[in-house]
Amino acid sequence: MQQPPEPSPAEQTATETTGAKATGAPAAESGATAVDASWIDASGAEASGAEAAERLAVWLIPVLNDNYVIVLERRGQAVLVDPAVAEPVIEQLERRGLQLVAILHTHHHQDHIGGTPGLLRRWPAAAVIAAASDRDRIPLQTRSVADGDQLQLLGRQLQVLAVPGHTAHHIAYYLPATPASGEPPELLCGDTLFAAGCGRLFEGSPAQMRASLGRFAALPDATRVWCAHEYTEANLRWAHACVDGADPAAVPIAKRLQAVIGCRQRGEASIPSSIGLEKQTNLFMRTADAEQLAQLRRHKDHWRG
Repeated sequence: MQQPPEPSPAEQTATETTGAKATGAPAAESGATAVDASWIDASGAEASGAEAAERLAVWLIPVLNDNYVIVLERRGQAVLVDPAVAEPVIEQLERRGLQLVAILHTHHHQDHIGGTPGLLRRWPAAAVIAAASDRDRIPLQTRSVADGDQLQLLGRQLQVLAVPGHTAHHIAYYLPATPASGEPPELLCGDTLFAAGCGRLFEGSPAQMRASLGRFAALPDATRVWCAHEYTEANLRWAHACVDGADPAAVPIAKRLQAVIGCRQRGEASIPSSIGLEKQTNLFMRTADAEQLAQLRRHKDHWRG
């Protein structure tokens, strides 16, 4: 991997909110985002009829500039991940006749918890699940969890992973595959792992972030990765600028960048990704040590390409 130069003091710090706003594709319901997973092989064979109806559906609601609220749906019930706002989410759930049964929070940032009070006014019986160690910053918890905890939601097992780095108490949720029904493994990773990127180190260290990404890398390659922001094109443009032609990641990164540009032009989301794809094309997941990750993170923080 070509080592990126350190930014000069004169460079202006760019925010990681450069991803284009997600918009629904023509075939999608208004307010929901079409998902293009054509370049990953994560979900197995197609199901039909009653079998498909029994499967967990995962879909996205784009909000704010580049956030996604992730919706898990089965049999008329819904679980939300990191609702930034309430109104468009309520509209989508009501339009589909869904009952909100739980909200999962990955960390305390306002663009991940801001919609919870309004959603609870509409569905006051919904559970709120978040890190026990972050109760002061994530209020309204009805179930506080920690690393290694396991829950059952919508007929699927859910495992809690502590993944500090972006924040000190960040957690992720992993749903193992269910081979009997052909359901793939799912990772709800908040802002720790992005498609082709990782979160800024606001509270954690490079060593913590690298360890957290290592936990994700140990999951099955077929695991679908649902992150909370549409940053993929910007992340891949940066990665493409960082690698030289001899890097084994160069060709996969270039191919993925072109695929993502195409899907964004069609108004489709660039997620889910997959763990296998991230191991091929995410420079942060390919680092040799914490020092290299820190160098990449500093460069990305100041990159203006």
